[in-house]
Amino acid sequence: MAIDRRAADNKGIMESWKQLVNCKKIVVKVGTSSLSYPNGRLNYQRMAKLSEVLAGIQKSGIKTILVSSGAIAVGAGRLGFGSRPTDLADKQALAAIGQAELIRIYQKFFEAREQQVAQVLLTKDILVNRERRINACNTLNELVSMDIIPIINENDTVATDEIEFGDNDSLSAHVAGLAGAELLILMSDIDGLFSADPRKDPEAQIIPEVFEITGELEKSATGAGSGFGTGGMATKIAASRICRDAAVKVVIANGSNPEILRDILAGKVSGTLFSWRKEHQK
Repeated sequence: MAIDRRAADNKGIMESWKQLVNCKKIVVKVGTSSLSYPNGRLNYQRMAKLSEVLAGIQKSGIKTILVSSGAIAVGAGRLGFGSRPTDLADKQALAAIGQAELIRIYQKFFEAREQQVAQVLLTKDILVNRERRINACNTLNELVSMDIIPIINENDTVATDEIEFGDNDSLSAHVAGLAGAELLILMSDIDGLFSADPRKDPEAQIIPEVFEITGELEKSATGAGSGFGTGGMATKIAASRICRDAAVKVVIANGSNPEILRDILAGKVSGTLFSWRKEHQK
């Protein structure tokens, strides 16, 4: 009797996703495209829903850390910029304006759910400076232990080429490692990782589970993010590589409806899972 390999593979995928119900600490990264309309204006309804869902997850006993983009986009909206600036001084000025507004909005929505949050701004030098790294790790752990949701962003106001992460996908991956999280959820404007760009190839199929990052996989992850964002699928693959080295699982999912976070933590197939099964690791 022949074995239906496709059915067997699907069963294995289901089992991998079901294991996510055991997660006790997660990092959720939400990009600019998931927080705003195509014109760069904030989508307050979506931010309110995201805050509601994350507060509920936290109250369920799963420690939650949020890495949120959007500061520069918010600043650009406040000053009437039509696109993300390229000049460093402009970006830093907009980040200074936008970050204050962004955290104010989050505080309003989370407080409506009786959930305390804290702002944490990081630069890349925490990775190379031992004292800064230990301090960042201790701060995150202390906030988590106090039942507070840290809201993290890159400190764009002071970051330069030498100390910037460059994108919040990479930042969130390093945060997941620092915090000892079991899962990083990257909320994107696409359903997950596809075999090709679904906006160009109608035959493209979503990949529900990834065991290892291959050259072919990286080749399929092309394309940039939104006009106000800095990420894209390539940066998510790079972030997943960082998480693999820290033994952190990764899910790439569509962030248009924050309720998908509940589905992921309930073990439902909801995008692409980088499971790092041991038998597939080198």
